[in-house]
Amino acid sequence: MKISQLALAITALVGSLGVWAAKPAAEPISPIQPAVVKNPQLVELGKKLYYDPRLSKSGAISCNSCHNLSMGGTDNLKTSIGHNWQKGPINSPTVLNSRFSVAQFWDGRAKDLKEQAGGPIANPGEMAFTHELAIDVLKSIPQYVAEFKGAFGTDTVDIGKVTTAIAAFEETLVTPDSRFDKWLKGDKKALNEKELAGYALFKNSGCVACHNGPAVGGNSFQKMGVVEPYKATSPAEGRSAVTGKDADRFNFKVPTLRNVELTYPYFHDGEAATLEKAVDTMGRLQLGKQFTTEENASIVAFLKTLTGKQPSFKLPILPPSSNTTPQPKPFE
Repeated sequence: MKISQLALAITALVGSLGVWAAKPAAEPISPIQPAVVKNPQLVELGKKLYYDPRLSKSGAISCNSCHNLSMGGTDNLKTSIGHNWQKGPINSPTVLNSRFSVAQFWDGRAKDLKEQAGGPIANPGEMAFTHELAIDVLKSIPQYVAEFKGAFGTDTVDIGKVTTAIAAFEETLVTPDSRFDKWLKGDKKALNEKELAGYALFKNSGCVACHNGPAVGGNSFQKMGVVEPYKATSPAEGRSAVTGKDADRFNFKVPTLRNVELTYPYFHDGEAATLEKAVDTMGRLQLGKQFTTEENASIVAFLKTLTGKQPSFKLPILPPSSNTTPQPKPFE
């Protein structure tokens, strides 16, 4: 090879390396994509069932009671209130973006949204009904029977169809177009210097090892209290309640950080009332790092950029009960 040819080859190689180096590294967080509704009738039916308190023994508790879509998909309580004002054992996670989770519930005992939807109805500490009684209520309401037929093509109403419909509605509860998503898509003015510094610290400190992907979490189970033990106020033991393995004790599903400024209080026991406290606790217990006041503030500023466009729709008008609809029993 002549000197001139070698020089040209080296120049080309250096040029290609320069282009490669100039490309930004892939971010550990990806933008939320808008929901695509494939069966509007099914989603509309699911929305009604999500809001209908007649699926509870008291006639007063619906899915929206603990996963309020006006409050970030949560109830903003340390633990939820169940039938007869029973205190729940664990904090209610947000339903928003739950479609991205590896499983449902803090301990992952439900493999998907459909399986999760049936749990609270029959839980004596939550809606305190039975699946059979819930179906009796729905079968007694002519408009519901017609809507099930429209969505499923059959008059049959059963718990499988109920949970399928609720899950179809919950699949649409995504929150795209956060300021951080706009930054990811190329709008470099979407975040200010403090927020960008917070994101850099979030990545460099190791937070993204667990909080990554489109939901910024929800895709793995991790031990709560890696560097220091966490003193929980909840009796929940995490994944071990499902697997029976002691090694899984205190392993919980990593919560999504999408819309986290709306979903307080934090952790499975709701003990962190503020984002600042949550960041401080996670830094010490999970990373062995004590964030300064300024570092904490910058991470919190970044976390607030994860608030996306909240689900917006017309509230459903629930079909009226008939003369044969079983009466609620709120005081039993």
